This record gives sequence, structure tokens and C-alpha cells, in this order.
Amino acid sequence: GRTDFAARLDPDRIAGLRAALPDVQALLSSPAQRCTATAQAVFPDHAMTVDPRLWEQDFGVFDGAVLADLPDLGAMDRVALAAHRWDGGESFGDVAARITPALHDAARLADTVGRVAIVAHAGVIRAALGVVLDDVGAALAFEIAPLSITRLGVWQGCPVSVRQVNGGGA
Repeated sequence: GRTDFAARLDPDRIAGLRAALPDVQALLSSPAQRCTATAQAVFPDHAMTVDPRLWEQDFGVFDGAVLADLPDLGAMDRVALAAHRWDGGESFGDVAARITPALHDAARLADTVGRVAIVAHAGVIRAALGVVLDDVGAALAFEIAPLSITRLGVWQGCPVSVRQVNGGGA
């Protein structure tokens, strides 16, 4: 969610990510402290652009709650779940709509300068997968591991393919 907290960075995991990732020409991050700290640790020699469109999903009044404390929504298919808007927050579909322009901006940047790294949240990564798949609900089937690598292919300013999900850096 949107609850902001400092990152707890494991030096070995950061070193693994550095080794697994190629050099990048641009670095984008969610404004969350955990993302900006991770971006700076993995890419210490790069200038970073913070993009508020890359924030995690806003769970409204339930932001920061543990899973066990969330209300039971009952049986829902992925389409209904993606459309569910949390009280005072946003739906997963809202997240996908919010990040789509950011993804297209990053894809255009990649077409211009080369590799772009985005440091963001699991929900944002799932939403990006939904954008590429053109099926936001289907993206809810993905489980995104912390500090994992997801690679998207871009062409003519659009994210067009999924090259890797949950790649390791450790």
C-alpha cells in the first residue's frame, strides 16, 4: 500500500541485483522511501527521476493493514477483483490506468536513450503486466517476489512483451 517506510536493504541481495542487471541509461522510481533507497543502492551512479504515477495501489482506509485484517470480499473472479475499489482508495484497474502513461513514457525514453530501470511495487509490476497482456484482471494471477526483476520489451514507445518475471538477483 501507500504506507511509507524505510527500506531494509540486504547488502547481498543488492549486490546480486547489481550483478544481474545491465547498465541502464535512465532510472525511474516510485516516490516511496523503500523504492528510492533501493534504486540508489542498486544504481548508485545514476540520477533518478521520481514518478508519483508509480506509487503502489491506494487501499484507502485499509492501507497498512495486514492481510488477515482485510474484509472478506467473498468469491470474485479476477475481473471483479480488479474492479473492486477500496473504501477511500483505488481499484487495481485504477492502478493500471494510472501507470499506463508512465509505462508509455518509459518505453519512449527507452526507444530514445536505451535501457530504463523502474523501481516500483509488486502491484505496479502486476499492473504493468496487465497493460502488456491487455488484460488487467489476468495480471492478478502473477505473484511478484520482493527485489525481483521483471523485464518488458518495448517497441515504438509501447511496452509490448514480457521477457522475464521474478528474475533473481541473489
